[in-house]
Amino acid sequence: MKIVKAKVIPYVPLTDADIDKAIARGRRLKRLYANASNVRYVDDCISIGFSDGSRVMLPVAGLPEFEGFSEEDFQQLEVSFGGKAISCEARDLDVSITGLIATSQPLMDLATSLVASRNGRKSSAAKSAAARANGKKGGRPRKKEPEDAELPPGQ
Repeated sequence: MKIVKAKVIPYVPLTDADIDKAIARGRRLKRLYANASNVRYVDDCISIGFSDGSRVMLPVAGLPEFEGFSEEDFQQLEVSFGGKAISCEARDLDVSITGLIATSQPLMDLATSLVASRNGRKSSAAKSAAARANGKKGGRPRKKEPEDAELPPGQ
């Protein structure tokens, strides 16, 4: 086992400039990440609105956290924890919005395809070099057909 010694960090008093810097950093981060701003119950779905204007609707049928909820309980849902969770005081329930979205398979599939699409458009030095090398050879190499492949009838 490797032993790691803790470093002793000298006490540095917190100044007004440090506080202003932290507040500014918090404001920048708040603009970067969309937090939930409202929640509604519509057509057996929880509709979560975000600060950037987007909205996600999650069917409650697939969410075990909301089993046994009445219409009145759903109307009491509110955004809490700085836009990171949904709470219901009557049921003593706090649920992470990230967790709710992660349990929704269609939303995760959509996110996966968006990330894959975005990553596929990225060009790297390796992709550029391969494209130049193929261009010098006359373009992308053709796929090699197996020699023992049977031709369809009439060809």
